[in-house]
Amino acid sequence: MTAPRSRRPPPPGASDQPVVLLVEDEHEARASLARTFRREGFGCIEAADVSSARTLLAEQVIDVCVIDLVLGDDDRGGITVLQEAKEIDASLPCVLITAFADVTRLKRALNLGASYLLEKPFRAAELVGVVRTLLPERRDLGGLVSRALSRANLTAREDQIARLVLKGLPSAEIASVLGTSDKTVRQQLSRIYEKCGVSSRAEFFHYVFPF
Repeated sequence: MTAPRSRRPPPPGASDQPVVLLVEDEHEARASLARTFRREGFGCIEAADVSSARTLLAEQVIDVCVIDLVLGDDDRGGITVLQEAKEIDASLPCVLITAFADVTRLKRALNLGASYLLEKPFRAAELVGVVRTLLPERRDLGGLVSRALSRANLTAREDQIARLVLKGLPSAEIASVLGTSDKTVRQQLSRIYEKCGVSSRAEFFHYVFPF
């Protein structure tokens, strides 16, 4: 494993708005998302490939990464960027966006510390909402999640499923990752929601992140 690299500090007088690194190879999609982030009050720096993302990660202060899993012909490009981002700053929240993902890559992304997995197509407002939710991770998102789930007295398996739900995985993909059936996951989700006093994913997210 490579040693963590230090990033250049922000210049004096720099804006204190949160900065998103957007790594997306499709120009129109990247430009559209970048406009949305800037309109919503974020700073946004853009990269189209692994090389440019690597340079920005090393030189800029970044608060959240949004990374397309597949970058051009490189179907491992997003995983590479995620891995290098975590080597630089293990606490850096990273959202992976993808039109498709096999179980192997899902497991790899989760093991590397992906904060959220968002499937295409999605609304730009949905992505902005995810990023806003992840910003407190700089403070103690892991502790926030653990405290919220401990209040519900979940079993070890329920806790595992709950954490995958919070990373954005649908029931079928949770079942694939855990090697069980979609029906079993849905049954366990019902028990999780009941213990938390909620009835949907949206309510469950608000239970864990009440801000």
